[in-house]
Amino acid sequence: MSNIVIDKSKCKACYLCMKECPKNLIKISDDTNNLGNRVVEFQDPNGECLGCAMCATRCPDLAITEVYRG
Repeated sequence: MSNIVIDKSKCKACYLCMKECPKNLIKISDDTNNLGNRVVEFQDPNGECLGCAMCATRCPDLAITEVYRG
């Protein structure tokens, strides 16, 4: 099982990570950044994350890190 962590203070709400996730586990949050844009959040209630790290690779602001859990 894998999980990602999104640093909302670094997220610029470009949503590129959402487009990369093959399981559509990154959603638009109700939280906003300092510009008032809605940032993203990771939602994986069924443990579907593949751990591919495509979201982290695509993020231009390095706001996503991947954490593995066994």
